[in-house]
Amino acid sequence: MSRLRAALPLVLLVLAGVVLFCSGAFDQLHPEQLVQHQDQLRAQVADSPWLSRIVFIGVLTLAMSTGVPGTLLIILAGGFVFGTLEGTAYASIGMTLGTLILYLASRYAFGNGSRHPPALIERIHHGFERHPVAYTMFLRFVPVAPFGLITVCLAWLRCPLWLFLGASWLGGTVSLIFETSIGAGLGEALARTHGHFDSSVLLQPKILLSLGCIGLLALLPLLLERLLRGRLHKAASASRKASGLPPQAD
Repeated sequence: MSRLRAALPLVLLVLAGVVLFCSGAFDQLHPEQLVQHQDQLRAQVADSPWLSRIVFIGVLTLAMSTGVPGTLLIILAGGFVFGTLEGTAYASIGMTLGTLILYLASRYAFGNGSRHPPALIERIHHGFERHPVAYTMFLRFVPVAPFGLITVCLAWLRCPLWLFLGASWLGGTVSLIFETSIGAGLGEALARTHGHFDSSVLLQPKILLSLGCIGLLALLPLLLERLLRGRLHKAASASRKASGLPPQAD
């Protein structure tokens, strides 16, 4: 019974995510839908500037805390409505609050993490134990897995709260800059095409630059793995040479 009570907050978050995803709310955040209702949206923002910003932060906080797929649409919508600078700032607040809620619920559910961890957590456990600060920053800057999944893994590993918040805010905000920039660029491009989406929309310089930066972030794990593998191979070869052993065949 105590274990079920500890898992209840996390279970409620998962159920809230399922309801949010199945409600079709994300369909209203598609860029074409935003363009069709952009006059109404901008009027609402002008009439209730603080309320509209609080609602945006609240919706993103809810989505991030549940780990539901589709948070990217919310972030793009923030860039579309508020622009790159404001959209990034508000999305950063919602992202940080949402991941904090998911982290606390997961940590409470997992307790001391004495049970056998899942495969992904087992994979990152050794790196985290050796270099917790550097490894946590790496996991937040490099998209090796979905943001919410990494949050759950760090909660299982009992990552210190100060380290989790700092790495989540810094690493998440870097990605948010490019994602909200894409949303702002889509809004400008779709406004010129009167809401018609085609391949030319994605050829805008702002969108291409942001997509390129996100692509580089996605390639970082492979580049770092190859670099690390090359260094380990050189170190092993040097060690065998110093010991008088023949070089190991590749």
